[in-house]
Amino acid sequence: MYRNESDHPADIATAVHGAGAGGAGLGPLLVSLQLTDSAFPSGFYTLSHSLEGFAQAGAVDPGSLPLLLEDLLLHGVGPADATALALAHRATAAGDPADVVRIDEHLLATKLGREMRQAATRTGRQLLDLGREVFGRPEIGDYLDRVVRREAPGTQAVAAGVIYAATGVPVRQAVAADLFAFCVSFAGAALRLRLTDHRTTQTLIRGAAPLIERTVEAALRRELDDVGATVFASDIMSGRHERAEARLFAS
Repeated sequence: MYRNESDHPADIATAVHGAGAGGAGLGPLLVSLQLTDSAFPSGFYTLSHSLEGFAQAGAVDPGSLPLLLEDLLLHGVGPADATALALAHRATAAGDPADVVRIDEHLLATKLGREMRQAATRTGRQLLDLGREVFGRPEIGDYLDRVVRREAPGTQAVAAGVIYAATGVPVRQAVAADLFAFCVSFAGAALRLRLTDHRTTQTLIRGAAPLIERTVEAALRRELDDVGATVFASDIMSGRHERAEARLFAS
């Protein structure tokens, strides 16, 4: 029935979860790949991360896309969401859900626009709900219950931190994976807004790799008081986007 002994389901499970000798196993990597897959229905595909607002204002073109992505990574999602993710990961690993709630509330308070707040909490709740079903870890279900009871806002970054910690993904890998997912989502929005094509989109994502590395290392060094973005042009474009007559994206 099986081609060889290693094809047995029990052996596959051992390899994936790293129960055997010879290394940590592929479990954390496979979790990261699944969560960053654009087919994972977390709701990221509905977001442009303010890019649609820039496009509507004529403030971005194919040539300036990499610069906008750089600004959002280094001054927006990096010091805000990526930092909160790292902090939430550590708090979850330490078994301190009350600290996770504090991080969650702090991150939400730094999001100035209604649209960005709603996008963060909607995708976060969806991520926790699906994460509980897919991964079955009690930490995920417990935090989702807190969100349902409105004891925590459930922002996407904090939800991701909880899930990554609960599934054994190291914090550095978790932050890098979520930033990669952000870049893929941004590039996908650019493609749907006809600011780029499929080939150039891949160049854009690859070009962001050194920025992701810088952003990860900076996020890992910050504390809760450091959480917050300084991309005010993005906040303005998001505010305009809320009142736009026609919108393709939720943010």
